[in-house]
Amino acid sequence: MMAIPTFNYDEMSDTLYVSFAPGVPATGIELNEHILLRLDKRNWQAIGLTIFDYSILAQPTELGQRSFPLTGLADLPPDALQRVLAVLRVPPVSDILMLSVYTPSFADTMPIASLHATPLATA
Repeated sequence: MMAIPTFNYDEMSDTLYVSFAPGVPATGIELNEHILLRLDKRNWQAIGLTIFDYSILAQPTELGQRSFPLTGLADLPPDALQRVLAVLRVPPVSDILMLSVYTPSFADTMPIASLHATPLATA
């Protein structure tokens, strides 16, 4: 069972560290240049998230929340991709990241994500 997430923000580096299971060994999976998913690959459970440039990603625009492509997913083998997507779709990760898809054409799709409001506001 996962603990209540802990949020640690480092203002100097503008990095938000979110821990779902403190002390559990994890492998980092780069979702994009700003988001690192820490994962227990034995059980395929989220251990934490590291969000770089947090203040920029969390800042709403005049059109709404910012969305960003999950470009790191393209580097994963198909089996790992499906497992990572499954982790992203459910709590505790889905409580922080809202997953969606950008469809530039009917033949192409790209996973994207945005931060739910401001995770620090609920911490």
